[in-house]
Amino acid sequence: MTDVQNTANPEREQRILDAAAGLFVHYGYDKTTVSDIAREAGISKGAIYLHFASKDELFEALLLREMSIYSTTWMGLLEADPKGGTIGGMYKNVLYALNSSPFMSMMFKQDRRVFGSYLRKPGNFFEQYQEQQEESSRFQFVKWMQDAGAMRQDIDPKVVAHVMNMLAFGLVGLDGIIPEKDIPPTDDLIEGIAEIMDRALTPDDLQDMDIGKKIIRQLVNTGMQDYEQLKTQKLQDDKEQEA
Repeated sequence: MTDVQNTANPEREQRILDAAAGLFVHYGYDKTTVSDIAREAGISKGAIYLHFASKDELFEALLLREMSIYSTTWMGLLEADPKGGTIGGMYKNVLYALNSSPFMSMMFKQDRRVFGSYLRKPGNFFEQYQEQQEESSRFQFVKWMQDAGAMRQDIDPKVVAHVMNMLAFGLVGLDGIIPEKDIPPTDDLIEGIAEIMDRALTPDDLQDMDIGKKIIRQLVNTGMQDYEQLKTQKLQDDKEQEA
């Protein structure tokens, strides 16, 4: 694979990734073949190999693309929300962005039905991404919010971060566990979670909502740098494998 090949037909590349996203969510990594993706995208199998040297490379390009789209969606929602700088406002918009992408929901859970044997591959995307982060970005966010006075300081930040993880996982991971008829509408759940978190964690006297947004912008900028670094590393690894 060369950079020229990658950029020669960006519209076709995105069509390939769109087709792959739907198939991976529906059938999973193991059952989805390059031929399936080509057929869904309406192109030849050979055309896919002009963009991606293997199914793994295609899959990892999709992971990176979906992460970028998710981050952009989340920040857009947060910036437009007058209360986006509170812990509840931040989390509400995280959940809306996560819920808008079936693939990101599966990625968040590292759903074994979707990711299958890929999760057992040495040096897979998730291992590399976790190695780049010395500590949980969510824990770091909670600690910064407490230090800035935008969140109550009398609760262990690790506990808050873990509860946030539990809530997000529960939103996307309870399908098939709780009867559908007993689950409130998703928007109601998200708004309710945000209200509960703000009442429990946001100081009553918080006036400057922009404090939280500044912290989030800083975290997102750091995350995007990690994303670009991981993307660059993947390109280098792919070139070394081809050599």
